[in-house]
Amino acid sequence: MIRDRLFELQWRGVRWQGVAGLLASSLLLAIYVRGGLAWGLGFVALVPWLLVLDSARTPARAALAGAVMSLAFVAAVFGWFGVAIGAFIGIGAVPATLMLIALAPLMQPQLIAFALVRHLVGSRHGPVLRALAGACAWVACEWLVPKLLGDTIGHGLFPSAILRQVADVGGAAGITFLLLLVNEAVAAAISRRRDGARVLLRPLALGAAIIAGMAGYGVVRSSQLRAPPDNDAPTLRIAMVQASITDYERLRREMGAYGVVRHVLDTHYALSWSALRDHGADVLLWSETVYPTTFGSPRSEDGAALDREIQGFVDAAGVPLVFGTYDRDADGEYNAAVFLEPGGGVLGTYRKTHPFPLTEYVPGWLDGPWLRRLLPWAGTWRPGNGARVIPLRSADGRQVNVVPLICLDDVRPDLAIGGARLEAQAIVGMSNDSWFTAHPIGARLHLAVAAFRSIETRLPQVRVTTNGLSAIIDDTGDVLANVATGDQAVLTAFVSARNPPATLMVRWGDWVGRAGGLFLMALAALTGWRALQARSGHRADDPLADGPIAFDVVVMTPAARAVVAAMRLCAGAGLLWLAMDMWLRVGLQVQSLSQLRLFVVAVMAPVAIAWAIEHALKAQARVEGATLVLDQRRQRIEIPVTSIDGFRPWRLALPGTGVDLQLTSGRRWPHGLAMARPQALWRALTAAGAPVRAERRFDTVLAEFAEARSVAAKPRFDRGLVKFVLFPLLPALVAFRLHQVIAFGGPFGEYVTYGPVAYFTGLLIWWASWSIGLMLFAAALRIPIEGGSLLVQMLRPRVAPAARDALEWLGRLAFYIGVPAWLALQLLSSG
Repeated sequence: MIRDRLFELQWRGVRWQGVAGLLASSLLLAIYVRGGLAWGLGFVALVPWLLVLDSARTPARAALAGAVMSLAFVAAVFGWFGVAIGAFIGIGAVPATLMLIALAPLMQPQLIAFALVRHLVGSRHGPVLRALAGACAWVACEWLVPKLLGDTIGHGLFPSAILRQVADVGGAAGITFLLLLVNEAVAAAISRRRDGARVLLRPLALGAAIIAGMAGYGVVRSSQLRAPPDNDAPTLRIAMVQASITDYERLRREMGAYGVVRHVLDTHYALSWSALRDHGADVLLWSETVYPTTFGSPRSEDGAALDREIQGFVDAAGVPLVFGTYDRDADGEYNAAVFLEPGGGVLGTYRKTHPFPLTEYVPGWLDGPWLRRLLPWAGTWRPGNGARVIPLRSADGRQVNVVPLICLDDVRPDLAIGGARLEAQAIVGMSNDSWFTAHPIGARLHLAVAAFRSIETRLPQVRVTTNGLSAIIDDTGDVLANVATGDQAVLTAFVSARNPPATLMVRWGDWVGRAGGLFLMALAALTGWRALQARSGHRADDPLADGPIAFDVVVMTPAARAVVAAMRLCAGAGLLWLAMDMWLRVGLQVQSLSQLRLFVVAVMAPVAIAWAIEHALKAQARVEGATLVLDQRRQRIEIPVTSIDGFRPWRLALPGTGVDLQLTSGRRWPHGLAMARPQALWRALTAAGAPVRAERRFDTVLAEFAEARSVAAKPRFDRGLVKFVLFPLLPALVAFRLHQVIAFGGPFGEYVTYGPVAYFTGLLIWWASWSIGLMLFAAALRIPIEGGSLLVQMLRPRVAPAARDALEWLGRLAFYIGVPAWLALQLLSSG
């Protein structure tokens, strides 16, 4: 009773400490994202939560701590976002905020991945590897599951002009990685505070070294970027027009659609003439969707007249104009930026690559009448097709190549990096941040995130918004000037045609998340390798320590072996032929029942025949005293071990691994033994006194290789039923639903139109397609796994089992994680 009571009180204390730690980290993060001098909190904000994670005793509790932290994180850092969403969709601040918090594990999954991986690695390895693995899991998760707003805790260091310069090496994700390591160092110091000053100072010194390294790099890089400018480089004066006209829907109700467009254009004309007159602008830049209709593809005569009017204004002004509008083609409409030149018309059009989900754009697999009824505000714009570099030219021929980014395009590094690789010399940002009017923290966050694109690529940036914050950003990320939210003004920037210095981010892309994922895969492989090294070392001490007394074998005559081998070859050839037919004709997918019938006849039937023959010839082999006994269903074969002189593994492993027995009479025993562990049988026969010998080294290698394959750990999900029947059903259901929506307008469109037979036949075809595809993928993975295992078996036989286990786990990761990840990326890229 007393012990139970003490345990209950102790558990309550731990629980309340956990709550306090979560709240403390949430409060520190809420202050951290406010910017200003609070940027220093980024190095300690997660420490209370890390101490909570240290007390988690099971993976489930660690994952739960991550999930709860995601709720607290969203509430503390993105509470304003919930209020803004509530105002936009009209459901109120409280319901929208609660909905946002409920979705926190989906919005911030990196916290759960971090907590879980950190716990799993920490249970096997030391604190250094635990910290590295946790940080890798964080950045890898953020790379694999991109955030809606592109946020990462590294953005909070934007106010530090020195420390943020390291972003040109690893981006904001690289800064996040370093912040996590420093937080881990501080948490480790606190945990060891009772172990003496020397132990306490080690992690603190490591954390200080990371910060010092960031600062040293920032100082050196900043001094390099402050080199005297190239006065001979062409320079353009770009005037950004911030008109501060918001809430188009309200204006449309008051003034009508044409009246709104008229008001917006007249305001921009007036401010633009002021920019030309007072600032000598060479280029005019208007904000996103400032012309809220399709330019160049008018819907009415009034629209055509307005198009001509805008071109007439550009011709009269004599300078290029870049403005936000809509574009249209046969596939749909796009949020776009149009580049107009005086006297030349449209020079180029950029289509927004990352439209805002569920407001501007709905993915095809999710779209449908039910969603439109639920979200009536959801737009119909389509995503563009990536970065594009377009020149800006003054009347006298000066030119600067720019990469345009529209709103959410600047929250991910890929487009800015793509533009830098296409030899852009500046970034032109356009955004409609009017929904941030009542939430200035949102506008500041968007500006900070956009500024990181200039640090990563070293491209200067001009950024115009509807009502703030329009800004001029240099190649160090400094905001040289900006227009406050709500102000109506013109901001002029000088942009030169200078090629930026090379950065690692431009060369390697957003590499930190990918590197983190590869590190975790390598760590998982190494862990398996070490586990099997220990096990293989145990076997080396006593070769019969784990050898079985009885063995499952198939006793085959040469004819039976030839038939079974032919059936397996036929099945392999049939699968290969079907794959080639699918690839050359229909693009690696099953599209008809005739292909399924071919699969059954050419692949499944030969496999079934081979299995039936092997099943009929099964036997159990065991060594009883000085006799090798083979027990079949209807007969018993006994061979004296002293009569067995040779042991020859099959060089050609068809239909599988096996051996022939050479007798002391000089003849070969007429039956072969197909078995998974020939080397174990060899050891058993030798121990029983048989003069068994392997005449060639390669024979021994083959036997050891076969045994390493047979003893390798095989989880349940390695079974054919799971790999090729159950698992393919998951991607098949996703792909089949997408097909139904696209082809029939809804997830059950074919069922309603053609009935259940057609619907389920189609599902069967998709299922079979994925099953066959995964069989082919598994076969492709088998080549490097078996080839690498055989190479290690020949060179370093002692570590061959560990090497095979590591390769097998890499193959499982590629199969069970790589395939769904590839499918998700395909769906995201295709919209």
